[in-house]
Amino acid sequence: MVLSEQDRELIAAIQGGLPLVARPYAAIAARLGLHEDEVIVRLAALQQAGMIKRMGVVVKHRALGYNANAMVVWDIPDAEVAHIGALLAGETCITLCYQRPRRLPEWRYNLFCMIHGRERDSVLRRLEQIVALHGLEKFPHTVLFSGRSFKQRGAHYVETGKLTGSLHGSPSRKKAHG
Repeated sequence: MVLSEQDRELIAAIQGGLPLVARPYAAIAARLGLHEDEVIVRLAALQQAGMIKRMGVVVKHRALGYNANAMVVWDIPDAEVAHIGALLAGETCITLCYQRPRRLPEWRYNLFCMIHGRERDSVLRRLEQIVALHGLEKFPHTVLFSGRSFKQRGAHYVETGKLTGSLHGSPSRKKAHG
C-alpha cells in the first residue's frame, strides 16, 4: 500500500492524540475537509494494511501516582530470548518488553522490560515473584529506576506532511543536508 497525501495528513492529525470531544473523528474530518465516515473508513484501511499497527492511549503514569518506574534489563542467551521475552510480556504488570542488540563489552543486556509501581519496594517484590514464577534466577539482570521524566508521548511519524519513519517500527533518523 502506498500512502497518499491524504493518508499522511490523516496520520499527522491523529498522531498527537484524538481530540477530547464527543465525536473525535468528526472533529478530525472537519479539520481535514472530509466527512466523518471517510476518516473512520480510511483509518480502518490503514490498520488493515498494517500501516497503522494499533491505536492506544499514552498514560501519564507519574501523574497517576506511579513514581517507581523500573526498566529491568536482562542478559538472556540469544537462543532463549524469544521464549523469555514472551513470558515477561505475558505479565500484566509489564507494560513493554523488547529485545535490543548487546553492545559488548560495555553492555551485555539484550532484553528490556518496564514495570510501573507506586513504590520501589512493590516493584522489586513483583519482580522477585516474576523471577521465581518463571525460573529466571539464572539470568543476570539489573533494575534501573527512572529518576526524572523529560518527555512522554506516543511516536510521531509524519511532520508537515512528510513521512519521517516506518509506521510500524521506529522512526528513522533524519539525515542532515549541508
